[in-house]
Amino acid sequence: MDTDTIRWKGRLGPIDLQVGPQTFRPTTVSALMAEAMEVRPGDTVVDVGCGSGILSIIAAKLGAERVYGVDAAPGTVEIATANARAHGVADRVQFFQGDVISPLPEDLEADLVLGDISGIPDEIASVSGWFPAGLSGGPTGAELPVRMLEEAKRILRKGGRLLLPTGSLQDENTILNRARQAFGNLRQLAERAIPLPSTLAEHPALTRMVKQKLVEVSRKGSRYLWTARVWEITV
Repeated sequence: MDTDTIRWKGRLGPIDLQVGPQTFRPTTVSALMAEAMEVRPGDTVVDVGCGSGILSIIAAKLGAERVYGVDAAPGTVEIATANARAHGVADRVQFFQGDVISPLPEDLEADLVLGDISGIPDEIASVSGWFPAGLSGGPTGAELPVRMLEEAKRILRKGGRLLLPTGSLQDENTILNRARQAFGNLRQLAERAIPLPSTLAEHPALTRMVKQKLVEVSRKGSRYLWTARVWEITV
């Protein structure tokens, strides 16, 4: 497999990472997740949408006893395992290719789930260039995150935590309402405004979704911004 090397400059960085043609590359949201992550000694961590494996690597370096990363993109296991090995945590990290948590051991119980999955509406994702494997969040961007919430609840121990990223570039209210219904306890940990590329800001699908109040963008001078947030949910 052809690979490139990129540099992670977020928490515990700089860290060089291999990425393949279909590997989801770390984003500003990934950096927010990393900064918000609290790992307790002995924790079992599940990293849903692991991509290059960067959040799994950080969780292991912060003291997790076991980390399981899952991603639907082809090449996930090969790429993420190579990165974990290069950074000295391969003995505690295992990667799987598949849908959400479906490939994980059936009896697995987690103390922390990192839910950094795609939550961008399909029409916007298809022109963004952010998802080389063609994976996105569903028609409104809420469908995949909501399914992840439901599946995460099944594997979290009592007292376990879920880090949930959301953003104004998706049907955020639906995701948060379902999270409250499922768990009842949300706490916002981080928020950041992120510039929106002009190709997306001017796209008809985005304009339509803004009018439908499914997504929300703001304007600062000539630039359009969307807002990313990270939430902690406790069982």
